[in-house]
Amino acid sequence: MTIAQAGVLAIALVCAVTLGAGALGLRISRTTSDFYVAGRSVSAAWNASAIGGEYLSAASFLGIAGLVYALGADMLWFPVGYTVGYVILLVLVAAPLRRSGAYTLPDFAEARLESRRVRTLASLLVVGIGWLYLLPQFQGAGIALSTVTGAPPALGSLIVAVVVLANVTAGGMRSITLVQAMQYWLKLTAISVPAFVLLALWWQSGAPGPEVASASGADWAEALSGFGGREHPVYATYSTILALCFGTMGLPHVLVRFYTNPDGRAARRTTLVVVGLLGLFYLFTPVYGVLGRVYLPTLPAGSRSDSVTLLLPSIVAPGTLGTVLSAILAGGAFAAFLSTASGLTISVAGVVDQDFLARTIGRRAGGDVPRIRTFRLAAVVAVAVPYAASWLAVNTSLADTVGLAFAVAASTFCPVLVLGVWWRRLSVAGATSGLVTGGVLALTATTITVLAGPGAVGGGWPGALLAQPAAWTVPTAFLVAVIVSYATPGSVPLGTARTLVRLHVPENLRSATRMPPAE
Repeated sequence: MTIAQAGVLAIALVCAVTLGAGALGLRISRTTSDFYVAGRSVSAAWNASAIGGEYLSAASFLGIAGLVYALGADMLWFPVGYTVGYVILLVLVAAPLRRSGAYTLPDFAEARLESRRVRTLASLLVVGIGWLYLLPQFQGAGIALSTVTGAPPALGSLIVAVVVLANVTAGGMRSITLVQAMQYWLKLTAISVPAFVLLALWWQSGAPGPEVASASGADWAEALSGFGGREHPVYATYSTILALCFGTMGLPHVLVRFYTNPDGRAARRTTLVVVGLLGLFYLFTPVYGVLGRVYLPTLPAGSRSDSVTLLLPSIVAPGTLGTVLSAILAGGAFAAFLSTASGLTISVAGVVDQDFLARTIGRRAGGDVPRIRTFRLAAVVAVAVPYAASWLAVNTSLADTVGLAFAVAASTFCPVLVLGVWWRRLSVAGATSGLVTGGVLALTATTITVLAGPGAVGGGWPGALLAQPAAWTVPTAFLVAVIVSYATPGSVPLGTARTLVRLHVPENLRSATRMPPAE
């Protein structure tokens, strides 16, 4: 069996298992709550596996190895930042978000600030961040299928789009929870087993470790020496860490998971387990970048560094063993694309449904259109736009594109969530100003970087500030929100004290004092 045939078989099996698990979820999805938040009944361990499944995206499975391969030790901050983001989420907002009783981020924004204007802004940002994050999933699927089988990249994107739509429209969050929990363990197996085999072969061969200079001329293994081959590597490193740590809490497909827990205590337990699951997975991804430097110092013509994970087995172990390992990695990569794209589609579709389609279509049809029907239509919209955009040429790597999505999330939702949960003086005007300021600054920098490439504006500080904007956009958004809130005390919501009590009082104390439960 050739590598292409084995890869096709592995990808087909992953897609079949994904659709099978989704069909099982369809049998138990009946209500709107099932479609949006799985009936709020998912256990901590099961939910943690599902979060790990959707969070470990194309950037994790292929992108980190590609960055380590191309740019060196500085890129190890990406998995560190991805994991630490959940620690910050655990400390600051996990339990209060679950106690809010919201379905989506815009729901929380409206409940906390009692403003339709803030809700609309939050809805637009959720859609924008979701589409920006979906883009590398479709592109990664194209890279994976093309690398393993030689098929056109557009075919890989199409397969992911079709499978994700089938699952999301069939059973909503219940289907996706089953799929993503299963896919975490599939991905962990797919990334770890080949890594152990390849490391054993490298050890037996006696091949030396990588000693190759990076594109910037600095030592490949030297930290803080040339982040991405750009100037001001120290700034770029810390800005990226800031984006990854604080951007996690602003990712819509991550936060919606906490609404599926039965209570705030379960939300905290879920987050703790997630940190362990992510740390375990990220032990293996850099291995492929390092071994790629040893066995594949030059990539084949037309290949991106993101493909090094899929190319490596056939170089280290030509023959049947390499074919099997390549097939396992191809299947795991597709599981990564499918699970992350499913979570993003759920979160974007929920917002498009509630804030756009349901109201418009409902009015035209006399208010008689079922919500589940509009949710399914919203899922089509959520997938169609980034799928079409994936056909465009993008000059950033998978991990870089995902990092920019984190920067936008950190610059917008992080200030509103942290201040909204912990500061009673946050006003409607302050929250609106913070969202607009952070969104405009981060999205402008992101658009320039994605469309024109990280070095499009030249070297020096302008290029560094646009390529890694979080270090200045996040503090600016916080500062604007605080200053405007102090200047507009009259727009602090009247129900702020009651809302904060709901966010911070545990469920058992709330019921003992006969407080109204979260909706």
